[in-house]
Amino acid sequence: MTRYTMVIDLGRCVGCSACQIACKLENTVGEDSFLSYHEVVTTGEFPQVSYKYIPTMCNHCADAPCVAACPVGALYKRDGLTLHDPERCIGCGACVAACPYGMVTLRDAAGYAAFDATSAIIPGGTATGREVAQASGALVPYGNHGAQTALTYAEEHKAQKCCFCIHRVEKGEAPYCAEMCAAGARLWGDADDPESDVAKALAAGAVEVSHPDYGTRPSVSYVGTFGR
Repeated sequence: MTRYTMVIDLGRCVGCSACQIACKLENTVGEDSFLSYHEVVTTGEFPQVSYKYIPTMCNHCADAPCVAACPVGALYKRDGLTLHDPERCIGCGACVAACPYGMVTLRDAAGYAAFDATSAIIPGGTATGREVAQASGALVPYGNHGAQTALTYAEEHKAQKCCFCIHRVEKGEAPYCAEMCAAGARLWGDADDPESDVAKALAAGAVEVSHPDYGTRPSVSYVGTFGR
């Protein structure tokens, strides 16, 4: 069996947000939408203040509420991942309401308008997606590079979430957020392979998950303490 998972070492994380940028680039994520994001937790009172930066994404829960809530089977489990089939998706939003982490959203066409603007923002420049495409001879970007979904960015009300870059994983590559993490804070691999980095990190103990009280058994785990 394969059980893909990610372990984030907060002791290595520098809060640079490269993971968020990488995710947007790889998956053509619209404006004001994030498949990879972060929480900032500040505790204490000045001058004794503690600051934590916690990267977040879909937790690919073993007991995924979004999968249970989807009436058409568009969300499903495979190899430990929670994946989405846009062809089945009817955009009802049941998965959005069911996710206690707020990591499933519905696509908003307005957020993708810049990718296909019909008029130049700066004459002769390359400020919009269409201008870049015309200047480079490339195609106008379409959602997720045909990976997680074959939807065009203009199609509204279809669910979207982190798929751990399944199009890369199927080629033996790591999710792009892990590859682009300059600090090496993201470990990726098969938790059922005792020789993998993630299995060793999980076996070392002192592992946390986001909101264990939700009872969803997240596959994304955290080790270490931010800033140390």
